[in-house]
Amino acid sequence: MKSYLSLIPISAKVHRRQNRMTLLCIIFAVFLVTAVFSMAEMGVRMEKTRLLNKHGSLSLQELSNNATVQALFSVAVVLFILILIAGVLMISSSINSNVAQRTRFFGMMRCIGMSRQQIIRFVRLEALNWCKTAVPLGVILGIVITWGLCAALRFLVGEEFSNIPLFRVSLIGIISGIIVGVVTVLIAASSPAKRAAKVSPVTAVSGSAESTNNMHHAVNIRFSKIETALGIHHAVSVKKNLLLMTGSFALSIILFLSFSVFIEFIGYLMPQSSDTSDINISSNDSSNSVDRKLLDTISGMKGVERVFGRRSNFDIPAELNKDTIMSSTIDIISYDEFDLDCLIKDKQLRKGSDISKVYGDSNYVLATWDKDSPLEIGDKIRVGNEEFEIAGLLKYDPFSSDGNTNGKITIITSGETFARLTGITDYSLMMIQTTKDATDEDVTAIRNVVGEEYTFSDKRDQRTTSTYMAFLFFVYGFLAIITLVTVLNIMNSISMSVSARIKQYGAMRAVGMDEHQLTKMIAAEAFTYALSGCIVGCVAGLLLSKLLYDNLITSHFNYATWSVPVIPIMIIFLFVFVAAIAAVYVPSKRIRKMAITDTINEL
Repeated sequence: MKSYLSLIPISAKVHRRQNRMTLLCIIFAVFLVTAVFSMAEMGVRMEKTRLLNKHGSLSLQELSNNATVQALFSVAVVLFILILIAGVLMISSSINSNVAQRTRFFGMMRCIGMSRQQIIRFVRLEALNWCKTAVPLGVILGIVITWGLCAALRFLVGEEFSNIPLFRVSLIGIISGIIVGVVTVLIAASSPAKRAAKVSPVTAVSGSAESTNNMHHAVNIRFSKIETALGIHHAVSVKKNLLLMTGSFALSIILFLSFSVFIEFIGYLMPQSSDTSDINISSNDSSNSVDRKLLDTISGMKGVERVFGRRSNFDIPAELNKDTIMSSTIDIISYDEFDLDCLIKDKQLRKGSDISKVYGDSNYVLATWDKDSPLEIGDKIRVGNEEFEIAGLLKYDPFSSDGNTNGKITIITSGETFARLTGITDYSLMMIQTTKDATDEDVTAIRNVVGEEYTFSDKRDQRTTSTYMAFLFFVYGFLAIITLVTVLNIMNSISMSVSARIKQYGAMRAVGMDEHQLTKMIAAEAFTYALSGCIVGCVAGLLLSKLLYDNLITSHFNYATWSVPVIPIMIIFLFVFVAAIAAVYVPSKRIRKMAITDTINEL
């Protein structure tokens, strides 16, 4: 052996199983960054092609100032930072556990003359040695996934993604992936390297750095049994490990809550209403002149899934039984049963609304609402000789461009109530939803039936369902990968923590601690990490969620209000504790299968 550095490839082979999780974390970090930046570049190329087809020429300045291009790379940079933080926490935690497990090895190296600087250099180079395998694998995986995603967007989603490049390699994506792999490993290895350098030659005899941390007082067992108290002590005694494990749990929670806001933001940008139409038929003079018989005619035609209509009457004198407003003018719009059903399905009604009263011929109505609206459920509105009660409020005004009522009162009635109140039975707007297999010939046939008497609007190209689903796919896919890596890292870290204390567990079994108590001790350690991670993650995640919501959603849609995401938090808690239970199972099973003499003699 020419140099102590020759031990690095030998150590990698000997500890191949222990290093597996660290390699996996590096691969996923590189893969995610490569895929994110590659997809961003493919999006830029697609936008460039679109602009060239539209304008014929395009300068670099025009491209860099394009809002879509700026948005793509802004998102990529944010994801880059999040992945870097996640990678550092997970890899550092894994290397820390690895170092703790090989305390005796570093003690022996100190015994034969290796200096602290050499130990630090050894650990860092050992970590970089993993990059030789992990970084290329991550880059290749990122390129392949990018090809698959581009193909899915082009052939399955289509529409605005029809120009996205296929089987193209992104230099930016590859360079970014390599940088994040090397930088993450160097940052993650820094603290464990210093920890390994502090191991004294005396530790070579004991074989565990944990044994050098002498307890100056007895473990507190007033509120729990001895095995539970020891498990909690194991979790909190090593501050750096507690910080890293808490960070791993907390980061997944923060990412989950943050990306929940992004999903809501996408919903506001591209609202997916169940009553969105593919074809609109309206009167030329905005009156209720679309013959109601046309609805029955079109509903039976090929390529038509559903036809429904609305009637409207504007600036109708009315009296509002409320101190703030005694009299005013209102707009009245009728909804068919399907339209009313969609309000329930899309959850567009405020809490306390009872839409069941509005169906059929009744004296109940719905009303649009915003923060400045004086209306409340139960208010009475008199129109002519009729008095109506507001049975429910919409969360916003769907008839305005910004969702605000702007001081205008708009009530929604059933078709039967509108006809009784106004005597109008024809429609001002008729909406058609086509089937998935509807052809241009089918639409032309509908147009011919409508004729020139009404305004015919083909809105099929304006649907955003495919784009919306594509965004959801990317967001949930990213979260799923981060969650998977986090769970695996937690399981690996707790398993390696147990391995580092294997002699202690052997001694405990030798003095009478049974297998059930050992499992409870490991579970107490794991759930201490989980609880601390939940507390830190929820506090930081809710603050970040509120900040993101205010800046992304409320600033652009002022009718939107942030509320504590109860369901996501419940899902998070369930995920965290399932991960903790899974993390306990493997090491406790391994200890149960080992003989007492094996655990005591384990190095």
